[in-house]
Amino acid sequence: MKMTEEMLSQVRGSIRHAKNSAFYQKHFEGIESDDIKTLDDFRRLPFTDKDDLRGAYPMGLCAVPTDEIVRIHSSSGTTGTPVIIPYTQKDVDDWAIMFKRCYETAGITRADRIQVTPGYGLWTAGIGFQLGAELLGAMAIPMGPGNTDKQIRMMIDLRTTVFTATSSYALLIAEEIEKRGVRDQICLKKGVIGSERWGAKMRKRIASELGVELYDIYGLTEIYGPGIGINCDMSESMHIWTDYMYFEIINPKTLEPVKDGESGEIVITTLQKEGAPLIRYRTHDLTREVIEPCPCGSDYPRIDAIIGRSDDMVKVKGTIIFPSKVDEFLAGVKDASSEYQIMIDHMNGRDQMTLFFETKLKPGAERQALEKEVEQGFKKSIGILAKIRAVSIGELPRSEKKTTRIFDNRY
Repeated sequence: MKMTEEMLSQVRGSIRHAKNSAFYQKHFEGIESDDIKTLDDFRRLPFTDKDDLRGAYPMGLCAVPTDEIVRIHSSSGTTGTPVIIPYTQKDVDDWAIMFKRCYETAGITRADRIQVTPGYGLWTAGIGFQLGAELLGAMAIPMGPGNTDKQIRMMIDLRTTVFTATSSYALLIAEEIEKRGVRDQICLKKGVIGSERWGAKMRKRIASELGVELYDIYGLTEIYGPGIGINCDMSESMHIWTDYMYFEIINPKTLEPVKDGESGEIVITTLQKEGAPLIRYRTHDLTREVIEPCPCGSDYPRIDAIIGRSDDMVKVKGTIIFPSKVDEFLAGVKDASSEYQIMIDHMNGRDQMTLFFETKLKPGAERQALEKEVEQGFKKSIGILAKIRAVSIGELPRSEKKTTRIFDNRY
């Protein structure tokens, strides 16, 4: 992504400010902000990774006096040392501005009623969706996750027009609305979906069953939270707010910049963050920059929908497998649903993979034929022979948060 002179000046300011934190004093020892005169100088700076943030626990990232911190958030991971991100009032305000911009890009107005189902608390999601809605002037309905009966009742009684959720919970709600036969009682027009990667088939299912337009919102706790980018009506690619962040796309193996339009890992440098500025932060999210101008006319650059993470691949029998590739494969199988699970086991000295996927086909000859089709197609597309098990719609577990697709039982 191109760096203007203004951005370079902002980067120098961000580096200068970041060195007020204990972490960056050590991480950038011997590096001064005035040393960064060109993009090449910037690219020689060391990356920051999540393990660095864990090592800075609890407040090593804080770059302002603690009496200026108005809120703490933490990443949603359940293992290892937590990542603590402190926010000043300006950070909170800036985040709300970006989120409001996301809603406006999706055509959402103050006349809308926005039902917020992502989690609240240390996780950034729920409160971010709410802050943006309130700044927009829309009605926020802060439900949080779970209690599907109450979710649907509030959706009907309060005439919710916008639904925000993880893709997993959006699918669960869509299936419940269909099951209960209340679709004609809901007023939903749009859904804003984030927090996890989702495939085209899942998107079509949710949009069809809820009767809504869907928007893919991007963000991560370390960089404010959700709301740093969203797609518009004219494209499935997401506009990203480069007045607050500088984005790079690098090859996750060589750590060098990719060519324009090539896929790689997103690296983010904050330009205005006060509480916990981050310089060259490796997100491990994989995508590509969309070079062509957007038909909507926005000057904000775009990235494609996230295709996966550089650290969520698994290796089986020498073959590297990304969940996104399985999504793509199943999207081309007519009678296969979007929902699947992969189990990887080590038995009798060998790795064994089993793919479970949902289908509307009843048990019998047709389902068996579909399993054979998927087995052959999976081998050709993914490069590995797997056991294939077709199951009925709804048989695989649903989640109110993020859905785990791959279970590696070898370790």
